[in-house]
Amino acid sequence: MGLFNNIKFFVLCHGMLQLAQLLVSGYLKGSISTIEKRYGLSSQMSGLLSSFNEVGNTVLIVFVSYFGSRVHRPRCIGIGAIIASMAAFLIALPHFFSGEYEYTDDQNSTKVNVSGLCQPVSTVQAQLFNKTCSKEDSHAHHAVYPVLLLGQLLLGIGGVPIQPFGISYVDDYAYKKNSPFYLGILFSITVIGPALGYLMASFMLRLYVDFNLDSSDSINLTKDDPRWVGAWWMGFLLAGTLLFLTSLPYLFFPRKMQTEETTEAPVKPTSEKFIKKNDMSSNQMHELSLSQFLKRFPHIMLRTLRNPIYLLVVLAQVNLAAMIAGIATFMPKFIERHFMKPATFSNLMIGGLIIPSAMLGIMAGGMVLRRLSLSIRASAVMCIVAVLMGSMFALPLLFLGCSTQRIAGIYPNKSQQCSLDCSCSSEAFNPVCSSDDIEFRSPCHAGCRQGSYDEKMKVWNYTDCSCVGSNSLPGFTLSRICDNGCSHLIIPFLILSSLSCLLVSFSHTPSFMMILRTVAPEDKSFALGIQFMLFRVLAFLPAPVLYGSAIDSTCILWGQKCNKNTSCHYYNLDLFRQRFLGLQNFFIVGGLAFFVLSFLVLKRMDSIRQLQTEQGSNVATGKKDQETSLQKAASVPL
Repeated sequence: MGLFNNIKFFVLCHGMLQLAQLLVSGYLKGSISTIEKRYGLSSQMSGLLSSFNEVGNTVLIVFVSYFGSRVHRPRCIGIGAIIASMAAFLIALPHFFSGEYEYTDDQNSTKVNVSGLCQPVSTVQAQLFNKTCSKEDSHAHHAVYPVLLLGQLLLGIGGVPIQPFGISYVDDYAYKKNSPFYLGILFSITVIGPALGYLMASFMLRLYVDFNLDSSDSINLTKDDPRWVGAWWMGFLLAGTLLFLTSLPYLFFPRKMQTEETTEAPVKPTSEKFIKKNDMSSNQMHELSLSQFLKRFPHIMLRTLRNPIYLLVVLAQVNLAAMIAGIATFMPKFIERHFMKPATFSNLMIGGLIIPSAMLGIMAGGMVLRRLSLSIRASAVMCIVAVLMGSMFALPLLFLGCSTQRIAGIYPNKSQQCSLDCSCSSEAFNPVCSSDDIEFRSPCHAGCRQGSYDEKMKVWNYTDCSCVGSNSLPGFTLSRICDNGCSHLIIPFLILSSLSCLLVSFSHTPSFMMILRTVAPEDKSFALGIQFMLFRVLAFLPAPVLYGSAIDSTCILWGQKCNKNTSCHYYNLDLFRQRFLGLQNFFIVGGLAFFVLSFLVLKRMDSIRQLQTEQGSNVATGKKDQETSLQKAASVPL
């Protein structure tokens, strides 16, 4: 098994595994709005679903710091990846037991008054409708959300050992000069993986959700129809299969392998002494029992958090991570609703433009840092400038948008009397646009009594509509949403968003280097572990729920099924834009504030060191009366 004793082959396998793992998480965020529409979830519920994989990850990440090299790391990675692949299959499972997707005015449905036209409904028909509703309100549909949450929980649990064990394994057995190159490859994949997930979502959502059923051949929906639901489940099956296949090689890698062979000169003895010193401190931690480790962990955590630079930089990163978590989850939905674009387009733009911009910013920040060899204080300045410039491009996005289109009986006026005799269902949602550019939630609400399907234009044309035109000459409606006049702003929006992401992500590498340079060498692994734990607890877990709650607060018409609210049909787009992008700017400003504070603390520390140096030189020249001042300066708290 010589191949499995090669660290280069391990790096290749780990790159493929990380790609598959992040493909699942990226695909989920790209399809979250479609899942929300399919199963009637609120944005808050979909935000919780998006962040729920962090629950299992957060709980178990502490144990990863303890076990380290005590376990068979490749085998643990393989088992975790298999659990994650099963989780991906579990997330797709609701599609197979929740029944066929039914939308309002489905001509193939067995419901009463499926035509959606204005017609009186008798008492017998109303009773029949209520019975049909009761049958549809099945236990299988109620089980969907818990199954999705369980899948996300297992996905987080399975992903716990993948990155930390893989990185430590590579660092242990790769040649020291090759290790940064290998780790750079693995870190770059953490950005490429989600981008491919969005791109895969863009492709999969072009297929109708029930394309595998015979009845889907007669579906008259188009991708631009707000009732369209794409094949969200297909991507989880493909990504889960890829994740399972990439997990199998890890069952054959050895627990320990020989260090990578090289013809280059050996490391200098002084470096070896330094490495051995760090290894001794690491081995002391490994000798602790689990109970002793858990008792010491809070002490180590508090000691690390007392470092002012570490704490401030981590809080700055937490703010930026919260912004990224919210945008990654709901930016596709924002583009869909605000600029009236299909989910396929929004995912394509995020996976093909915005995420690559962030990746370019991370790489550029690392290159500048390496070329200029910046000090910690200069790195803080670099972070401040990058985030400040990013905020300058993010702020105009608050004003780049349009108001909600006119919707009869909903926005801006809620009164509508002309369709009261039509006995329209409160569940009806089949948006139509009238000849005078007023949108109605269904042909029934527009008072339309006749309709015909245009095969060439792929639209329904409704006529004899009492709510459209004058009373003497009723107008007509088309089965499409009315344009809010915002489609021409999509290009400026994407350009500003991409530039903002590029500039803000420019601070990623310098901020990480500030952390690594300001903690003791023996505490580096713990400092990074605490950092990622704080990311999850303070950013990745609450941010999507916070964004989702803010979005839900702007809803002006909730969908209904069996007298229960489902997903939102219409939003107040001005409030949607202000609250969604307002949160984005809030977190950017928060990150900027903590970077500024870190710079001020560093400046103060430099002043104290300079004062100590000056006083030390005075003492050396015989001025003993400065000793007291030196002690006072040295004791000033940081």
